[in-house]
Amino acid sequence: MSAPAANDALPRYRPLAFGVTRGVLREGAPGVRYLEAETPLEPYGEHITHRLLHWADVAPDRTFIARRERLADGSTGDWIHISYAQALEKARRIGQGLLDRGLSAERPVAILSENSLEHALMVLGCLYAGVPHCSVSPPYSIVSQDYDKLRHVLATLTPGLVFAGDEKRYGRAIREAVGLDIEVMLVEGHIEGRHCTCFADLLATEPTPAVDAAMRATGPDTITKFLFTSGSTKLPKAVINTHRMWCANQQQLRQSIPALMDEPPVLVDWLPWNHTFGGNHNVGIVLNNGGSLYIDDGKPTPALIGETLRNLREIAPTVYFNVPTGFEAIANAMQTDAQLRKNLLSRVKMFFYAGAALPQPVWDSLHRTQEAEIGERIVMGTGLGMTESGPFALYITGPQVSSGDLGLPTPGLSLKLVHTDGKTEVRYRGPNITPGYWRAPEATAEAFDEEGYFCTGDAVAWIDPGDIHRGLRFDGRIAEDFKLATGTFVSVGPLRAKVIAAGAPYVQDAVLTGLNMKEVGALIVPTQAVRKLAGLAADAPMKAVLESPAVQAHFQGVVDQLAASATGSASRIARLHLMSEPPSIDKGEVTDKGSINQRAVLHHRAAMVEALHAGVLPFTILPRPASA
Repeated sequence: MSAPAANDALPRYRPLAFGVTRGVLREGAPGVRYLEAETPLEPYGEHITHRLLHWADVAPDRTFIARRERLADGSTGDWIHISYAQALEKARRIGQGLLDRGLSAERPVAILSENSLEHALMVLGCLYAGVPHCSVSPPYSIVSQDYDKLRHVLATLTPGLVFAGDEKRYGRAIREAVGLDIEVMLVEGHIEGRHCTCFADLLATEPTPAVDAAMRATGPDTITKFLFTSGSTKLPKAVINTHRMWCANQQQLRQSIPALMDEPPVLVDWLPWNHTFGGNHNVGIVLNNGGSLYIDDGKPTPALIGETLRNLREIAPTVYFNVPTGFEAIANAMQTDAQLRKNLLSRVKMFFYAGAALPQPVWDSLHRTQEAEIGERIVMGTGLGMTESGPFALYITGPQVSSGDLGLPTPGLSLKLVHTDGKTEVRYRGPNITPGYWRAPEATAEAFDEEGYFCTGDAVAWIDPGDIHRGLRFDGRIAEDFKLATGTFVSVGPLRAKVIAAGAPYVQDAVLTGLNMKEVGALIVPTQAVRKLAGLAADAPMKAVLESPAVQAHFQGVVDQLAASATGSASRIARLHLMSEPPSIDKGEVTDKGSINQRAVLHHRAAMVEALHAGVLPFTILPRPASA
């Protein structure tokens, strides 16, 4: 946000407490500093299953998780609720069935499913029995055409059981990638020519004292799950997640965001459970604090955003998480949807985004709507984290937040700030950090430095060098930065954010180019909003949309604006290309949350980059001379 003028009052925010507002900085070896929260980490549990037992005892009838009924025509109906008591009872049954199969870390459960009640119950059963699981990215099964990443995941895990939501969506992937020696369990349907067990039969298993003994035998070092990294130019790695990681991270969340303890949190959430943001952060917040999770079958896409808006008109969250494209859609909808404004803003204490930069126009639109509807703003929380950190690592220190702000480390996490090549890398050490990658000792060794700090590859800078207590801001990914042929260093993160902001709301993401070349270029991934800008039919080919006069004029203005504000060759976009072909999931160019993998795009589209800088790539726009 831009700072208010000196004679303007600071904006009013709905009250929100911040648990970490001061940091402790100490000097290390030359070029190294260490940053920690002044607040110490309080005690936390030994395994997350204790929280399920606790809430099943003190609030047995409270909704733990709910999802709308799936109707025969593909639409959704009323909410189906599972209480904490019901969740515990079903977890014991499932856990017994898993023990009966002799499953273990060497033979875990692989879950091929989108977020669902059955998916959630399978996870709880695995946790109860001490059997690790892996929620596999659904696009590896239902979008991919070659199944290479799915095969890699299964080869890494060697699962003893593959659980899938239904034959219709996952049957082909199972036939192509799952060996006949692996048990397959389906919620719905059957696969021709293959014996499959039924999830309903697993739920009918009678629990014995053995499953309770297995639960008590789990401890801090017991593996809860494997979460695969998105991968860029290499195959994804399986990040080991333990009970210690999850329990510590949830305690860190509570101390950084005390509002999570004010009342049982209510979440309306679509974020996929194969990703740490949805599966660890958000599910963990609900389970640890006795909250209720309403599964949102919508997504921030033109086809599915309507379902999200429907849910938010009906269920009022206490905290709300999304990615920037989701907040953009909600900001646009709230301008004309009175019921959405009324319900969503009725009791929410905080919005929180992650995954990419939130464009300033979206931020401003949300605040205008909030001030008009409730007379105050909702804090937009943000921070920094990753799969290997549980994920929560840094969080803002107050309500006045600008895009890119990260704040201070959460209690119990030590940051190592290492200055190299003009950037400062942030490294992590604490109880929420993974012990490593499954069956990948070399990758694990490479990931940690000589002091045991995990090397994130994220660059940071001080929000205010004169006040460390305001914390850090994001300064890009070190691996994404590059030098031009002139030797000039290009800082990708800040420049990319600038391009996205300048092109809003028509830019989903931007991939910067120019390694060993004379100037910086940008590959633009347009949002679906460009179709409306073009004034063409909804099904018009993207090439026709991009060559329309209105779209060309808009992006000519964008590249001219960027050129006018540039301070040198490293901050000047000399050529901008509008991509007509969307990023590919098979190639790892796009993640489940919709963010773009910069390295993967550059790797797989090297010929496009070369054509861009040779001046022979269609849909390329150059800045006009300043006098034009």
